[in-house]
Amino acid sequence: MTEPAEATPAASCRDLVKLYRTQTSVVRALNRVSLDIAQKSIVAVFGPSGSGKSSLARILAAIDLPDGGSVEVGGTALGNLGARARRRLRRKRIGYVCADPQHNLLAYLDAEEHIELAVRMRGVKQPRSTHKEILEILGLGHRLHHRPAQLSGGEQQRLSVAAAVSGRPALVVLDEPTAELDRSSAETLLEQIAVLRSRGSTFVISSHDPSVAEMADEVVRLTRGSRVA
Repeated sequence: MTEPAEATPAASCRDLVKLYRTQTSVVRALNRVSLDIAQKSIVAVFGPSGSGKSSLARILAAIDLPDGGSVEVGGTALGNLGARARRRLRRKRIGYVCADPQHNLLAYLDAEEHIELAVRMRGVKQPRSTHKEILEILGLGHRLHHRPAQLSGGEQQRLSVAAAVSGRPALVVLDEPTAELDRSSAETLLEQIAVLRSRGSTFVISSHDPSVAEMADEVVRLTRGSRVA
């Protein structure tokens, strides 16, 4: 019997291990981490600095591969893909935002053009009215033709999220999205993410911010690379 599409996890990991080697030692950033991420959920990967949050986020976003274990996105095993196929999957099915908004944006594109670029890269069609709708949800409806240098840090991060969710990717991974924001801006962004979830994407948010854990459907707690209860 075929498993219903909604029952297939948006992403799943089994016994993930991630190692970083220095000249004198090997750091185990992830130590046999397993999890299933339900479709259309918001999952917080929560823990202190150095707990492995960003390592897990980059693996789920198909940017890095683990040194052990397995990871699937939408039922596709990333370990079975070559570099080119993994880039294609990431482009079409995954949205990713890192903590520094300047690394997510292109200086020569305005807000609407960032949305259009993301949609084209996913190979889907999205009317321009939807571009504006997404920007309005994120409080950027009046910034349609502003470039990153004309936006505040909080607005740049919200534009990064807008581009990440455009074209309805199956999985959106946000790595420390509130790290560079003041408390008010962070709370506003989290409220907007909760609204965006209704558009059908699954969100994984790595953070040490308790507010992220409070708004999530599930919290994955990491300490020194291991998952804890």
